[in-house]
Amino acid sequence: MSESTRTYGSIRWVMLAVLCASLLLVAMDATILNVALPSLIEDLRVGPMEQLWIIDIYGLVLGGLLITTGALGDRVGRKLLFISGFVLFGIASVVAATAGSAAQLIGGRVLLGIGGAMVMPSTLSLIRTVFADERERTMAIGIWAAVAGVGAAVGPIVGGFLVEHFGWASAFWLNVPVVLVTVVVGLWVLPEYRAPQAGGLDWFAAALSVTGIVCLAWALKHLAKGEAGLRDWAILLVALGALAWFTRRQLGAADPLLDVRLFRNGAFTAAAIATLLAMMAIGAAMFLISLWLQYVHGFSPSQAGIRMLPAALTLLTASLLTPLLMHKLGVRVVLGVGLGAVALGFLLLAVSPEPTTYPVIALVLVSFGIGDGMAVTAAAAILVAAVPADRAGQAGAVEETNYELGIGLGVALLGSLHARLFTEHMTDLPVPADRLAEATGSVGGAVHVASSLPEPASAEVIATASHAFDAALTTTSYLSAAVVAVVAIAAVRLVPRGFRITGGH
Repeated sequence: MSESTRTYGSIRWVMLAVLCASLLLVAMDATILNVALPSLIEDLRVGPMEQLWIIDIYGLVLGGLLITTGALGDRVGRKLLFISGFVLFGIASVVAATAGSAAQLIGGRVLLGIGGAMVMPSTLSLIRTVFADERERTMAIGIWAAVAGVGAAVGPIVGGFLVEHFGWASAFWLNVPVVLVTVVVGLWVLPEYRAPQAGGLDWFAAALSVTGIVCLAWALKHLAKGEAGLRDWAILLVALGALAWFTRRQLGAADPLLDVRLFRNGAFTAAAIATLLAMMAIGAAMFLISLWLQYVHGFSPSQAGIRMLPAALTLLTASLLTPLLMHKLGVRVVLGVGLGAVALGFLLLAVSPEPTTYPVIALVLVSFGIGDGMAVTAAAAILVAAVPADRAGQAGAVEETNYELGIGLGVALLGSLHARLFTEHMTDLPVPADRLAEATGSVGGAVHVASSLPEPASAEVIATASHAFDAALTTTSYLSAAVVAVVAIAAVRLVPRGFRITGGH
């Protein structure tokens, strides 16, 4: 009988269910608004940049705080942090659901990011605590990764149904009853854990990590958009300086927030890179494909959500099969195949003839689902196995920082690049001068402007926008495929030959 079975009995699987329920909501909120953008544009009159901030501010805030909250959980207790974060998540959902302006909605998304940052490191680190047996832990991590990935993939599906039938606010009201039930059950079944020799929290180092990550995301976002000025280059320098200072401070700390020496382990570094890359890909793809389905092809939110189901189904299947594949084939092969499938998805999107058809999109979603399911599950298992129990919060923070930051950066970087290319293709439009900026800023803006124009001007704007969207998607996909392929090769080479999760390495 394993140690976890003797200690927790069958209730450990109830604990896993509680952790996965919370994770599902946090993951879904990263993508649930993708199909709600048309309703938000009409309801709150949001501009192109506000649209991107509403979508990606959640992941950027969450990603920026995960290192701090992972260390905080090791010190104050992972259960306490988990419950507190989920309560805040519920309150933030109400703030977002009642938003009457873009500013309040963005503020609600910021609070959701803070609450999610308190929840996510606790889920993976508590799994490390509850499942002492390596094989059971790998299986639990496979389920964890499946829920995390499927949450991001089904976000547009659930969001589409809710938005179409109950309005965009229902995407946030959905969280409230789940939060209430999960908090009550979590208080009853979850164990508390604190790192036995953890010292006080280095708040200055925490501020450096948050500043570095958030400023880096801001600068990269504006650079990709092509609107970076002197201020944005200064912010990039601040980001690099803060992260360098943070790293130096951690190297000299007796009890660091993040033991950066862990990155000397090639497999650990490969896992971190794989998670970031895989989630950047699916974050950007889900965002752009949801816009393509609704604006270019006129599907309703729920119809668009259903058409993104191939990603969710294949991701779920791949995540659950990955523990077995790692045992049979080894981590190196699984990571390579997973990241290769992500690159293939972008390549298929790039070479598809215009206009892109849904069968091609479905095949792309399958490729992304397989790739993300394999890569993220393998990466999570590596990160947790590579650290002792008192550093599990740090491993969870690295995994989930790259997970959430990947989604946010995917939308920010690839979404901004796509928007820039889209604008370059929107020329010679029969649009009044005072509405030209709106029509060329985004496909949503173009459709909104076209709806107020007489024929044939309306049809001409729609046709130009559809072509511009496809052309921008082709260029963005070529670039993404190349980047993923290069980074995938580098990540696989970092994993030692013969490295395995169980059986010693």
